[in-house]
Amino acid sequence: MAGSEWHLNSPMLNASSGVGYVTNIGGLNSYVSGSPFSIFAILLVSDIFGFTVPLFRELADKVAATGYFVVAPDFFNGDPFDSDNVNRPLPVWIQDHEPEKGFEAAKPVIEALKSQGFSAVGVAGFCWGGKTASALGKSKHVKASVLLHPTSVEVDDIRGENDTISPPELILEYKQVLQNAIPKVDYYVKIFPNVSHGWTVSYDPNDPKAVKAAEKAHKIMIYWFHKHLKEATNLVM
Repeated sequence: MAGSEWHLNSPMLNASSGVGYVTNIGGLNSYVSGSPFSIFAILLVSDIFGFTVPLFRELADKVAATGYFVVAPDFFNGDPFDSDNVNRPLPVWIQDHEPEKGFEAAKPVIEALKSQGFSAVGVAGFCWGGKTASALGKSKHVKASVLLHPTSVEVDDIRGENDTISPPELILEYKQVLQNAIPKVDYYVKIFPNVSHGWTVSYDPNDPKAVKAAEKAHKIMIYWFHKHLKEATNLVM
């Protein structure tokens, strides 16, 4: 899923919110939400602003409320991007947190979840997390993956209207690769018009249009997990 433009205003960094709690899973501090008695787990890989952002944790709670145990790790080890820090612009921050590193960091988290009895794991990656979700989706570590306004994801990783980070042209290339994939894979591609890059976790909750677009994307994501985790195991909850 893709949107348009990229706004780098830090959305309440270091804020604490949500109905869940923080614990260590697979070596990473993680915000977790939902019942540990569920047999389905969802891994949420945040954008550059990290796992403390209130809207991100609210989304974790929303997904958990549909029957999943949700884990949102701190892939940045307490060092999310801070747009107010003029001495450390994004290109410099990225050098310390290359998106390619997310895949290896995520594997111990998933292994820990499976060792705790979760029979199926899905992953959703937002912006920076898209690279991790793409890599995991091609592996045997997860049953389903969702990419929301991904960055640093190239066509080979798969084999918004004016979005220079994940433009429609690139998203359509992803779609073409998926269409031609052998063996065939189930996929769904949607481009959201008139939204800012990052609109699913970094939006104005007082803007009805922004909320509506985000909620629509959230519903698509949750449906995808239902289809490929719950329905695939004939254990719809």
